[in-house]
Amino acid sequence: MKNALSKAILKWFGWKTASCEGFELPKCVICVAPHTSNWDFVVGKLFYTSIGMTAGFLMKKDWFFFPFNILFKSMGGVPVDRSKSTSITDQVAEMFHQNERFQIAITPEGTRKRTEDWKKGFYYIALKANVPILVAYMDYGKREVGTKAIIYPTGDAEADIARIREYYRDVTACHPENYCP
Repeated sequence: MKNALSKAILKWFGWKTASCEGFELPKCVICVAPHTSNWDFVVGKLFYTSIGMTAGFLMKKDWFFFPFNILFKSMGGVPVDRSKSTSITDQVAEMFHQNERFQIAITPEGTRKRTEDWKKGFYYIALKANVPILVAYMDYGKREVGTKAIIYPTGDAEADIARIREYYRDVTACHPENYCP
C-alpha cells in the first residue's frame, strides 16, 4: 500500500524513476546528491518507499524523544550520539555489523548550502563496515530519481570520492546555485 501511494505521489509531482540498480544490496551506504533543498528528503523518501525499500538516515539522538521518536524511527531515522567517545563513523559501522540488512542514506555535502568539499564520513563508514557505496541522485531538471553506480571503496578516499563526484556532473539540483559537483 505504501509503495503504490508513494509511486502515485511521485508521478503526481511529475517525477519518474530511472535505474534502481543496487537497491537489492543487503548492506550499503547510499550516497545521495545533490542536496540543496529540504524537498530532497521528501523526494528521496518517496522514491525509496515506492520501490519497496527502507533506508535509514542519520539524526541527532536529541530528536528521539516521545512522540517524535516513534515517527522518526518509523521513517528510518537512526539516532547518533555525538556525546559518545566513539566517532559517528564507528557507531554507524557497528550498526552494519549488528544487522543482516542495513542501508543508510547520507548526503556527502553535509549542508544545503554551496560547498566545494564533500564530507568524507559516508566514505569512511562504507570502508570501515566493508560495504559498497550506492550512488543515488535526484535530478530536478529531468524530474528523475535513481541510481548511477555501485562503488566499492579501495581505501584511496581522494580518488574514490573524485570518481563518485563524476557521476553527479550532469545532475541538476533543486537550487543549482548551491550545488558544486
